Amino acid sequence: MELKYMLVIAVISVIYVKCDSSPLDDLVIDRYSIPALCPREVQTGDYVRYHFNGTLLDGKKFESSHDKGKPFVGQVGLGSVVITGLDRGVLGMCVNERRKLTIPPHLAYGVLGAGTVIPPDTTLVFDVLLLDLWNTDDKVQTITLSKPQDCKRKVVSTDFVRYHYNGTLLNGTLFDSSHARGQTYDTYVGQGYLIKGMDIGLLGMCVGERRSIIIPPFLGYEDKGYGNQIPPYASLMFDVVLVDHFHTNDTVVSEILYTPELCSRKSVSGDYIRYHYNGTLQDGTLFDSSYQRNSTYNTYIGMGFVILGMDEALQGVCVGEKKKVTIPPHLAYGEKGLEGMIPGSAVLIFNIHVIDFHNPNDTVNIQVTHKPQVCNQTTEVNDLIQYRYNCSLMDDTLLYTSDSHNLPPRTQLGAGKIIQGLDDGLQGMCVGEKRVVIVPPHLGHGESGAAEVPSSAVLLFELELLELQKGIPDGYLFVWLGDSPDPLFPAMDLNKDQEVPLEEFTEFIQSQITEGKGRMRPGIDGEVVIKDMFVNQDRNKDGKITAEELKLKSDEDPPKHEEL
Repeated sequence: MELKYMLVIAVISVIYVKCDSSPLDDLVIDRYSIPALCPREVQTGDYVRYHFNGTLLDGKKFESSHDKGKPFVGQVGLGSVVITGLDRGVLGMCVNERRKLTIPPHLAYGVLGAGTVIPPDTTLVFDVLLLDLWNTDDKVQTITLSKPQDCKRKVVSTDFVRYHYNGTLLNGTLFDSSHARGQTYDTYVGQGYLIKGMDIGLLGMCVGERRSIIIPPFLGYEDKGYGNQIPPYASLMFDVVLVDHFHTNDTVVSEILYTPELCSRKSVSGDYIRYHYNGTLQDGTLFDSSYQRNSTYNTYIGMGFVILGMDEALQGVCVGEKKKVTIPPHLAYGEKGLEGMIPGSAVLIFNIHVIDFHNPNDTVNIQVTHKPQVCNQTTEVNDLIQYRYNCSLMDDTLLYTSDSHNLPPRTQLGAGKIIQGLDDGLQGMCVGEKRVVIVPPHLGHGESGAAEVPSSAVLLFELELLELQKGIPDGYLFVWLGDSPDPLFPAMDLNKDQEVPLEEFTEFIQSQITEGKGRMRPGIDGEVVIKDMFVNQDRNKDGKITAEELKLKSDEDPPKHEEL
């Protein structure tokens, strides 16, 4: 039987029920309290549950369901349970309606009366309060009160559900509330854990949906009721909000929200990943956010450091990718949940932004974006270079730029003056060449990070080589670019007096550099270098070099070129 809402104007009315054949056939109905909302009225064949007080015309009470603490329950219109006037008098009643029924003797106990309680030919007065009504043809009635626009999945039998509810009798009496307990009701649907009517009423619901579920007694607690809260033969009304649901066969569901155009590599098991996330329950309740902490979540994947569902979702992603991940509880925190944050058996939704990832075995990744047509020499260890750079995180957050300084930086390659990954990325370059260099954290600033660099961050450098001064091997101050003069001392002894003071030594070395025959260590004051070279050769420390004192360093430790 379909229930339809019907507004009834609350008025005091008196109804006389008469039979045309006899003026004695008068039943007087005084509807002195009518509810504003009346979804259904009592009809013949319905079952009713009502309280009453029965009195004689003089007000003397002869019976009361209130005194018994148990309302009357019976079927209307059969005439086999109650007197005819009472049977007729409840027809058309609404739940919560109050009526005063004045019943003449011939519709009550007639000329015989009822023992010593009701004399013969007595008019009876009943004050009736209708508590409930139902019919054996009734089905579970569901009324959708609100529903989310997006509903990708509905509750089906064998799903596990979490929902809040208020449970009332039809007259509005509250008998239970999950809200009052501050805890959802969690159970399987269609497995016999719920009353039959609730098993039916929850089917087809969406997460976030609110519906009213009306359950007749034979699909509820039937003639037994439930403790002191639910009387026998009670229709039940539940105001239900579905918090979430899942099936034990559910797997991780990923929805790609954004994928970068370039994705040179996807994450695999064993990678170390940094990502931002918002974590919510299915009803939208936020339980955690890396953004609020202003710090990415950093972990290895595929190694059991995160919940199973997240471990799976983070594999196969690109740097910069954004995705929405739905994780059922058996791949998250299970039946126990996480105290203070995540309820038991909760489905979790993560909105993830992958910042970067790397593998401990990664090397520097070099991408040449521009190379000049003429390239006579390239950078290597010991070279002194000048270069431009922009240093960013993989999400394009700019950390440092050489443009913020008056002059571009200079550095000597291989001297440990810059991070290893940048040093590697600057080698093999031509003047004018441009590169993009990706440096994993173990070749950058590592787990500790730096002033503006987060811990374990992959760095992206945009580089341009501006100037190159070739270096010389470690341990040397000067190197010949070709063959050295042979013999060396006569060439160095410019005035041919068989001894070379500092001034003469300086003039000779500078002439070799000017003529392109030799090169000093770059990045150091030339006068200091020449003086150090002189001191190394002036073995007796008398302020001059003789032929016997002069030795090439190649005689002691052969290099690629002869050196002083």
